[in-house]
Amino acid sequence: MVLTLEGLGVDAMGINCSLGPVEIFPMAEKLRSLTDLPLVIKPNAGLPDPATGAYDITCDQFVEKMEDFLKLGIELIGGCCGTTPEYIEGLAEIAAKFGGTEDSAKPSEEKKTLQVCSGNTVVTVDHVTVIGERINPTGKKRLKQALLDEDFDYILSQAIEQIDAGAEILDVNVGVPSLDDVKMLPLVIKKLQSITGLPLQIDSGNPEAIEAALRVYNGKAIVNSVNGEEKVMENILPLVKKYGAAVVGLTLDENGIPNKAEDRFAIAKRILERALEYGIPRENVIIDCLTLTASAQQKEVVETLKAVRMVKEQLGLKTALGVSNISFGLPLRPIINRTFLTMAMECGLDLPIINPNSEDMMASIFAFHVLHNIDENAMAFIERYGDTALETSKISQKKDTAVTGSSANGDGSHDIFYCIEKGMKADTVVAVEKLLQDHTEMELVNDFLIPALDKVGQGFEKGTIFLPQMLQAATAAQAGFDIVKTKLAESDKETVSLGQVVIATVKGDIHDIGKNIVKVIMENYGFQMIDLGRDVPPETIVETVKEKNIKLVGLSALMTTTLKSMEETIVAVKEAAPDCKVMVGGAVLTADYAEKIGADYYCKDAMKSVEAAQEVFHG
Repeated sequence: MVLTLEGLGVDAMGINCSLGPVEIFPMAEKLRSLTDLPLVIKPNAGLPDPATGAYDITCDQFVEKMEDFLKLGIELIGGCCGTTPEYIEGLAEIAAKFGGTEDSAKPSEEKKTLQVCSGNTVVTVDHVTVIGERINPTGKKRLKQALLDEDFDYILSQAIEQIDAGAEILDVNVGVPSLDDVKMLPLVIKKLQSITGLPLQIDSGNPEAIEAALRVYNGKAIVNSVNGEEKVMENILPLVKKYGAAVVGLTLDENGIPNKAEDRFAIAKRILERALEYGIPRENVIIDCLTLTASAQQKEVVETLKAVRMVKEQLGLKTALGVSNISFGLPLRPIINRTFLTMAMECGLDLPIINPNSEDMMASIFAFHVLHNIDENAMAFIERYGDTALETSKISQKKDTAVTGSSANGDGSHDIFYCIEKGMKADTVVAVEKLLQDHTEMELVNDFLIPALDKVGQGFEKGTIFLPQMLQAATAAQAGFDIVKTKLAESDKETVSLGQVVIATVKGDIHDIGKNIVKVIMENYGFQMIDLGRDVPPETIVETVKEKNIKLVGLSALMTTTLKSMEETIVAVKEAAPDCKVMVGGAVLTADYAEKIGADYYCKDAMKSVEAAQEVFHG
């Protein structure tokens, strides 16, 4: 298996992400620290000049920067868009310097620790790292029904609440007896990765479901779990190796869970040895010494803690525990849970699987980090609790939002700004219907829906919100707009529309991903989008502009060869409708070139397209 990073050119009216070696280098650094898999680096020679087609990184600059990749230990290097034989010859010369000598490119020999990642977030387990347990139907009737009904909004809301509460990894389990987990598990994984960058723990005992989920997962996941039974190891460990995942090993086998710590340790050692035989790196093995209920097996509680310490000290492995199992059947469960959590952390627990909405549990972890000098200067603790006067006893009384079903407002419904920002479509509908009891349709649009989208757009421009989250927010807002449109239709009022916009990819260009993104975002701002598709001749655009008296046209192009077509389209539109404005975007465009070919607006991303439309229609 090989991981490849190469120059990315995404067609867009408003997405410019063709990457040269400078931009790719930080990603390569992270991946090199994360995996021993061979890495292939093939950057662009920068971006092309729209007028000349020449790329902006010279051969010498390209070769100089690529030497840094070889120093990282990258196995294969090459060139993508804009590179020529001269570039490749230069790469061959510097690569020769690293071949067959003591300076040969090789991965760092530093001691490695467990790291997992999503498509955009790496979590290094060098502290107590919370795995959120709420996406698991065991004992959760509402979640079980949501899985059966494919109610993904509820499932995603559980993820969002855990993220907001401080979880760093999310456990994902779809184990409902009548459910096809081979189909459902990868589906839920994809839905989750559309709204969050948190790494996921794939929780299933079905090897087929695990592989189906790993195939669609973007990043390095944790597989939960394997155990000491030979057949189970034979089924699961090859998948872990194949997909480069980490794995949780449960200290049980065909004989059940041993009572004594020494016997659990023996199973942990057996799992580690088999994992190493399959080529799974030591740091990718996590051991769960299994939490037994204190109400039924009180003597075994200390054996669990002893086993955690033995695994940590003698095998040097990361450890996990499902903490809340300890208190089953007892009163005042939160007190038992947080006390056991603290004892387990002192014994070496790295990955507690808990409900992060339980603030007393989270407070114990943050306090542990302070007292063990993990949280230097108590910065994280102060950031989380500095503005509150709550004592520990009061913290423990905070309601568990995931259990009680309460929410940000405490009345069973989320704030509409929160719903849209988090992409919670069903909750957005509830919030809209409630607001319509006291607000007119246009007040709802102008005072709530559009400001909520503006907030998301600001996060996108600042880099705190990414494209998948923005699209998810747009989908949630669209659900709100649909309610408004239905209400207007029922009362024979004028349908809400902030203006008609024609959008198209120009003649000769068949790339339309970026155009489609812009369309979705603008529709959710209330603009009526007339999408003419891709490879659209100027005549078609002009006819639509004249027929519908269009005030704004959006044009997209990816390839330098189609920029001439974009210019011809702009000229044709201006001749037919002098008052019509034109906005343009795409990876090959620049603001200067957009002005040169007569465009009124250059939109580097989807939010700039919204801003241009707002200016055209509302000044």
